[in-house]
Amino acid sequence: MSLPKQKRYWGTQRVARVCQVSPATVANWIDQGLLKGHKTPTGRRRVEADDLKAFLRAHDMAVPQDLANGHGHATVVVVDDDPGYLKALVLTIERSELDVEVVEAATGVDALLEIGRVQPELIVLDYSLPDLNAPEVIRRLLEPGRQLDVEVIVATGGMPDKAAVELREMGVKTIVNKVDGMQAVVEAMQQALKRRKVA
Repeated sequence: MSLPKQKRYWGTQRVARVCQVSPATVANWIDQGLLKGHKTPTGRRRVEADDLKAFLRAHDMAVPQDLANGHGHATVVVVDDDPGYLKALVLTIERSELDVEVVEAATGVDALLEIGRVQPELIVLDYSLPDLNAPEVIRRLLEPGRQLDVEVIVATGGMPDKAAVELREMGVKTIVNKVDGMQAVVEAMQQALKRRKVA
């Protein structure tokens, strides 16, 4: 059974790079209805790949290769309940060399909904969330009898030693300590996406 083709979404930073304008300009285009897009629950604007293609062609702009090919780029779900940290991490990712689309969630339940909706290639998961901790989120992804077919990076400000063992047993390859900085998370993401390409 083949899954329905995943819709790919582009954030304002990436659309801005393609169109060689500022992210604020892209946001204005979306708000004025010039470029078809929508707002996520966290207030970020997203443009579907097909709508972006149509917009570029209508305005005689070049369509980048990864957009023309239709397979777009990897989607990453980033989960953290600290709004300041989440915002800063998403900005760090969007400004990095990573060619990914970021979807945010602030709780374990939201994370599970977003993961189900976008089928990401990668999940960056805060260890302690207000509702479910990282092992509980992963357990829900694994049931019933499911294999973890997505790479999960757990970011933590500290957790019990036995938790790290439990996470590794569940298939988590990377645990990043938040004190190592956001660049450490971005580097872990680069490694994880490389592994997926090889796999």
